[in-house]
Amino acid sequence: MNTFKSFVLISATVISSFAALESTASITVSQQQSPNVMTPDMLWQLGRVSGIGISKDKKSIVYKVSTPSVPNNNYSSQFFTLPLEGGEPKIVPGGTPFVNDKHISPDGQHILYTMRIKLQSIKSTDLYPSLIQSDALVYNALDYRHWDTWEDGSYNHLFYKKIGEADTEGVDLLYNEKFHCPQKPWGGAEDYTWSPDGKSILYVSKKYTGTKFALTTNTDIYKFDLATRNVENLTSGMMGYDTEPTFSSLGTLAWLSMERDGYEADKNDIYVLENGIKTNLTRNWDGTVAHYTWADDGKKLFFTAATMGTIQLFEVDYPGKTKKAPVVLQLSEGQFDITSIIGQVGNKLYVTRTDMNTAAEIYSFDLKTKAFSKLTSVNEKVYNSIKLSRVEKRMIKTTDNKDMLAWVIYPPDFDPAKKYPTLLYCQGGPQSALSQFYSFRWNFQVMAAKGYIVIAPNRRGMPGFGTAWNEQISQDWGGQVMNDYLSAIDDISKESYVDKERIGAIGASYGGYSVFYLAGIHEKRFKTFISHCGVFNLRSMYGTTEEVFFTNFDMGGAYWEKDNKVAQKAYTDFNPITHINNWNTPILIIQGGKDYRVPIGQGQEAFQAAQLKGIKSRFVLFPEENHWVLSPQNGIVWQSEFFKWLEETL
Repeated sequence: MNTFKSFVLISATVISSFAALESTASITVSQQQSPNVMTPDMLWQLGRVSGIGISKDKKSIVYKVSTPSVPNNNYSSQFFTLPLEGGEPKIVPGGTPFVNDKHISPDGQHILYTMRIKLQSIKSTDLYPSLIQSDALVYNALDYRHWDTWEDGSYNHLFYKKIGEADTEGVDLLYNEKFHCPQKPWGGAEDYTWSPDGKSILYVSKKYTGTKFALTTNTDIYKFDLATRNVENLTSGMMGYDTEPTFSSLGTLAWLSMERDGYEADKNDIYVLENGIKTNLTRNWDGTVAHYTWADDGKKLFFTAATMGTIQLFEVDYPGKTKKAPVVLQLSEGQFDITSIIGQVGNKLYVTRTDMNTAAEIYSFDLKTKAFSKLTSVNEKVYNSIKLSRVEKRMIKTTDNKDMLAWVIYPPDFDPAKKYPTLLYCQGGPQSALSQFYSFRWNFQVMAAKGYIVIAPNRRGMPGFGTAWNEQISQDWGGQVMNDYLSAIDDISKESYVDKERIGAIGASYGGYSVFYLAGIHEKRFKTFISHCGVFNLRSMYGTTEEVFFTNFDMGGAYWEKDNKVAQKAYTDFNPITHINNWNTPILIIQGGKDYRVPIGQGQEAFQAAQLKGIKSRFVLFPEENHWVLSPQNGIVWQSEFFKWLEETL
């Protein structure tokens, strides 16, 4: 077996591949693919737009465009300013000089910055200085690796110091404690903020170490007083995630909070704190907040949230000291996602927006008329040169008589008189929204352009349909949700244009688990499977994943808890490996070597089982990628292997 730095491909065909049923009315990949539809190569040339903020003079919007380079296997970025009402963008050397810098204190005297601080000796070269060629790591507790990195004894710490004193050592807000701020693995500037008077700094931290760190989601918001250097926990007793502290223009503190410790997908609410009183503004609203921002006048907050298979803009008013109950209103509506709120100027919000046919662009949203205006067209030339897919909602009746929304994506020039191979898309999370997202890997536009119909059901566990629907998947991974998947594929299969002999199931993470599980229960519905970083063996997953709070909550406990009926059902009935004797369908297994959330052994176990059972199977390993595939060349490899497998087996 040859191993390459960029990727490893292990391919074996141990049974003869079956021939796809074809007729003159059937659509094949080679027939459908043409220069005037989206291709993987085109996908990896698109600019990726992200908002930086509103300019200091409130006259322009500042944004960044990152563009991948496949030949160089990297990304390049350019920054732009654009007048708020549109026009020609202007290239600028960087984004931060044009917007208010949240690192600078309100009085302009101090600056915040972050550093990695070495606080533990874990490497053998630290423990045994004379053994300079040793490379051991020594751990005494969990949290020894996280996401895609082995712990080396270093911690993210937040510092401040006076501006202009470059040679002066700053003040460490965490006092050399073994805690993180910003939070790992993705925390950033949203984890800290200055108070309006510049006399204190608020920051987010999960102040646990070792095994306890891996068992809890309890982050808190701390207030650091610059004069006394005292630290106050503002969210003491609030046991879930507390994140994103911000102040309004009137000086009121808001943040996002989840209630239950260990439940990473709990209902996310907006809290405010004023005069020592905490108020949950979204308690009575049956949804979960994604991100928020204060309105300029400090009297309401804008936020994004999933609803009915999309992500939309909402607002909630802040009644202040009155006894009036806060009211949540949905502001936008349409077949698109609002992916970020960049800022507000007057009666307009500036946002990024996507749908399944187009990557993010910047829009203005008029708060009075509720109308959108498109401000950027970074990828317009590409989209104007191709035919787009048709994307439709489809309502499906589930086995427990509920109405389930599914997205159906049709090939360009779809002809209902013909028959098309069809893919069931299984979303990850398990509680992430299946909305109008535009992925640069799981890209429905490319799949449809290749000649496949895609059906993507908002099965149990999806936000946007009420908290009960959202929560039903926890401790029921292999239960009703699997019936939801089968209901979706059975429903679309009733259509004359679906080739019932060419149906596949695909997905990543929990979606990859879903593929492994369906492979053991599908009763000949599917002709092929693709699982990316999926959970195959819940017992070994429990023993190797890093955020143990997740498996504790979603499985109901540890696999060795013999008297725990919920956990025992999860680790037996809901464990894909339990149903391995029913596997008889070709399967492609993709795995990241640095995925410590769903570690490499999951993919290895599944591939080994398929091979030893004589099933046509392939293992694509990306040794340097994590749960995702991020480098451009590996992205092209991923797309190539994905569609090559479908061509071979569907």
